[in-house]
Amino acid sequence: MSVDSDLDTAALDATVETLGTNQPAWQALPLAEKIAMLDRLRPRILAESDEMIAAIQRAKGIDPTTTWGAEDWLSMQWAFLQGVNSLLLTLRRIEKGEPPLALDRAYSRPDGQTVVKVFPSTTVDKLLLSGYSAEVWMQPGITPAKAVDTAASAYRGRGFSEPGVWLVLGAGNLGSITTFDILHVLYTEGSVAVVKMNPVNDYLSPYFARIFQEFVDAGWLRFVHGGAALGSYLAHHEGVHAVHMTGHASTHDAIVWGPGEQGEKNKKAGTPILTKPMTSELGGISPLIVVPGDWSEADLQYQAEHIATSKLNNSGHNCIATQVLVLPESWDLADALLDRIRDVIRSVPPRSNYYPKSDETVAAATAGHESAEIFEASCVIVPDLDATKAESLLVDEVFAGALGVVRLPGDAVEDYLRNAVDFANDVLPGNLGATIVVSPETEKQYAAAVDRAIADMRFGSVGVNIWSAVAFLLGYTPWGAFPGDTLDDVRSGIGTVHNTFLLEGTQKSVARMPFRPLHRALLKGHLHMSPKPPFFITNKTGETTARRLATFLATDKVQALPGVFASALRG
Repeated sequence: MSVDSDLDTAALDATVETLGTNQPAWQALPLAEKIAMLDRLRPRILAESDEMIAAIQRAKGIDPTTTWGAEDWLSMQWAFLQGVNSLLLTLRRIEKGEPPLALDRAYSRPDGQTVVKVFPSTTVDKLLLSGYSAEVWMQPGITPAKAVDTAASAYRGRGFSEPGVWLVLGAGNLGSITTFDILHVLYTEGSVAVVKMNPVNDYLSPYFARIFQEFVDAGWLRFVHGGAALGSYLAHHEGVHAVHMTGHASTHDAIVWGPGEQGEKNKKAGTPILTKPMTSELGGISPLIVVPGDWSEADLQYQAEHIATSKLNNSGHNCIATQVLVLPESWDLADALLDRIRDVIRSVPPRSNYYPKSDETVAAATAGHESAEIFEASCVIVPDLDATKAESLLVDEVFAGALGVVRLPGDAVEDYLRNAVDFANDVLPGNLGATIVVSPETEKQYAAAVDRAIADMRFGSVGVNIWSAVAFLLGYTPWGAFPGDTLDDVRSGIGTVHNTFLLEGTQKSVARMPFRPLHRALLKGHLHMSPKPPFFITNKTGETTARRLATFLATDKVQALPGVFASALRG
């Protein structure tokens, strides 16, 4: 491998050597002190919040006085703190001699697959996200008893299999991805980390360095800065034992197989130039499948806001952003729903794409579509994609504000669901996440068909009435592709992160949210206490709610809860 002459390889070598020298001390650190260090992150996160979020909003061109102001309080601060707290829950239980999960949290489905209920896990979870739930579905052959018995086994006698120095190639779109990856390497892998910040959000480095100062001072964490050449040098460094990256499959392949034509030859020959372990989260094309039902006008409006959020959050610069909306051909409300989605997109404040080359990728994805509809909120809708053709929006991840609409046949709900699941699994590239929206009345009437659809979805995260991205925020749920991707067909990546109960042999997470907010759900006999979610781009008090949530998660002060609820109810 050639080395860029501009790289300060001596400094990089010294960084890796320092981490390798200090790794045994991290491994040997008593659990109580590891817990204390993790706990001490929380006030540091809170202390940096205002300045860090302001920096993110400047970089993204967000007017903080608009409803976009909530975005990064949720995806950065709330996610970061939730990740810390969910990991603390596991480690504190182990410190007390308790299992991370009780046996009654796991059960067998009728088909024999083991499912572990991971959310809600505390009384606070039930209060803050009433009606929300999440399960982890295990790989075939894992019994409920085994799933529970092996959870966090590295801290319960087994130890860590191959601790060492990991390279983390950070994501450029969400800073919390990098912080989650750091926690994963330190606490799940028992290793130390050199983190190459992505040039797109390298401005976060000073904040991260202060938050993780104790780990840096102890020689267990280092941040480095640069481009692809620096990342490649470290990935192939003999002192680095494993690599984890978030990004595009092309970047993954360049590291594993080599760049350009030679990389293609290596891939065909099955001769990777990187032979050390490498895990990855690489995105893909995420579908949102709408199941037909007798929706009210209010249902149409609420779900339109939900769907628009899943596209426009972070200007669509999310690996899990909805790129394809799947509608039933025969549903008489399909056009009404699409009209309301258009109205929601028109109603939100304008914003621009900030991620490099995103305007070009949107233009390429929508080229040749005379029906493409352009909106000020950095969004383009193509309402008439042909599911039988290799349309760009069905082949290439756009990573920006482009939404394609596909209508699939199936006069019966069972037939439509089968067609939709087959389309998502077999036509769309990638297997990171998918969302299914179905009214409780329809799910009750077609329970077997809906259950079969959820079971058959080959995605690492499946959301039922909740954008599947929310599984990223919960901490407890594994985050990554559906198992089976390989180095030579990497799709959405290999391995998982988060998974703070440290479950072994996970297949996918299934998260749920109520189909309707509390006031309308109660009228239908569905008891929960959740109003419009703060992550909806139409939530008028989302930023206030998110700030108060962050304060509570960082301090555990119950007196903060009334303020959280009061703000949430006004959203």
